Amino acid sequence: MPAHDVMPNMDLYQPVQVEDALAIADRLAERGWLVGGGQDTYGWLKDRAKSADALIDLSGIESLRGIRETANGIEIGALTTLTEVAESEIIHNSYSLLSQAAAVVASPQIRNIGTLGGNVSQDVRCWYYRRGLSCYRAGGNLCYADTPQGMNREHALFEQSRCVAAGASDTAPALVALDATMVIQNLDGTRTVSAEDFFVGPANDIESTTVLRPGDILTAVRIPNTWANATFYWEKVADRNVWDFSLVNVAAAFKVSGGTIQDSRIVAGAVQTTPRRLTNVEAAVRGQAKNAQTGESVKALAAEGARTLAHNGFKVPLLQNLVKRAISA
Repeated sequence: MPAHDVMPNMDLYQPVQVEDALAIADRLAERGWLVGGGQDTYGWLKDRAKSADALIDLSGIESLRGIRETANGIEIGALTTLTEVAESEIIHNSYSLLSQAAAVVASPQIRNIGTLGGNVSQDVRCWYYRRGLSCYRAGGNLCYADTPQGMNREHALFEQSRCVAAGASDTAPALVALDATMVIQNLDGTRTVSAEDFFVGPANDIESTTVLRPGDILTAVRIPNTWANATFYWEKVADRNVWDFSLVNVAAAFKVSGGTIQDSRIVAGAVQTTPRRLTNVEAAVRGQAKNAQTGESVKALAAEGARTLAHNGFKVPLLQNLVKRAISA
């Protein structure tokens, strides 16, 4: 039986040009594993829950790093570290929702290594799945978490199509709220996908959490100036303030005039596999005063359609109250 917590043998590729990385990724297809900071990758491989014939280490590609102002907003290289995102003056000045989200991912050490591209591309955190059990997401015919005996305190409230695992990315809801665009390259060229469409739930793909396919590389994230300098609200609730994943988080952007909400984007994280945009709440608050009374009047809408599991019912009032706080703040 192979030892756990020990890296298996595999080939290592370390391209320094995007073109070379694309050629290697295309040639290896499903046998290759793209690595940015590696914070999610190495756990999978050391525990033998997933395997690959080769690692494609992207960390030497300098063109995939950095934060640049553009005519329509900003562009962030996919290999930009979470610390760089959190501390960027450009992001802090106009898109502080993202810098706030990046600043509370995991721990300082992980943020120094982990990348924005890796954070949004990471797989779900369900321990049954992570321990290599043959659940639906791993190709089996059972969701171990969605049983009367299942440990599902951290799992999803919505879109529980066979898999009830919740998404783990803190930056993903912020990017959806900011109407970001993901830039994806492969040998056929470059395509762009809205952040809202980049993430996919189990009803659409039980094995993947994003639209990335073998041969694809997420190269950049673009944030338009549509929501620059809006009124932002970010809050993450976790069991611990450091290193832990969200139980529920909320990312919200408001355009406010004279105390009245003209438009908004309100997105919850850790309540389903993908960031959940609360369009019903957005519609309800349009034209309303941005205050506690409005927040109280619409907070129940945030949990419409939720299905609680044996141990995650506390997420419903938590979600509702985070939405209320976002609107009240």
